[in-house]
Amino acid sequence: MGIIDGKAISLRIREELKEKVSALKKRKISPCLAVIMIGDDPASAIYVRNKIKACEDTGIKSLSYHFDADVEEKQVEKLIDSLNCDDSVHGILVQVPLPRKFNEKALLARIDVSKDVDGFSAYNIGQLALGNDGFKSCTPYGVIKLLEYSNVDIAGKNAVVIGRSNTVGKPMALMLLEKNATVTICHSKTRDLKNITSNADILIAAIGKAHFVTADMVKEGAVVIDVGINKLDGKTVGDVCFDEVSKKASLITPVPGGVGPMTITMLLFNTLKSAESR
Repeated sequence: MGIIDGKAISLRIREELKEKVSALKKRKISPCLAVIMIGDDPASAIYVRNKIKACEDTGIKSLSYHFDADVEEKQVEKLIDSLNCDDSVHGILVQVPLPRKFNEKALLARIDVSKDVDGFSAYNIGQLALGNDGFKSCTPYGVIKLLEYSNVDIAGKNAVVIGRSNTVGKPMALMLLEKNATVTICHSKTRDLKNITSNADILIAAIGKAHFVTADMVKEGAVVIDVGINKLDGKTVGDVCFDEVSKKASLITPVPGGVGPMTITMLLFNTLKSAESR
């Protein structure tokens, strides 16, 4: 069993990004990410701070906008429109979840697709599905990078994704297909789940249920990627029962310290890509 160290791989990629950012600045182009937060969700506040710090560490300029939960949606829309028109801003991110009164889909769709560095827009998901260039969703893109930096050959492998969310499961499946894996998506209505997962060479858990994946669901020697972040008895744990599954897996990601650091790293990657394209 080997551990895929997401922190270490993330740092390697960020060092590469730092060099590219420095080269762009010599050409008078300063990559810039605008982050918008609405309300006072504690987890969101932590995520935003981490994103801003990651920008600083990489040399990317960050703009932070924080609105109270009772702000009028039109005011946020006005800010997004302004950032869309600002050529010095290369990426726009609206931190989710949003307060209930907001139309999350409509607000995210308002972001110019050329600045959608989260990769959530219908346009960028469509580009991924068609095999065209675009911004890839950060978490599944981070998973692909983890596999690549760990020298996992994806082509021809049986890959199973547990979870079909628009932010992880679906784009994850598309990215694995892009790398020539044979892909199965499992979800809450899947029958005989254990039989399907136990045949996976690469198993990716993104279902949001603590310790859902147990050893009897995993093939001997499989590569197991745990995207889940859950709280259990005051601890942060993944969707995979790490202690027992790690005994069967050839490679496995821990929680925390696996996929998590890569999500922000790929956000930086996409922001730099946007700056380079402009």
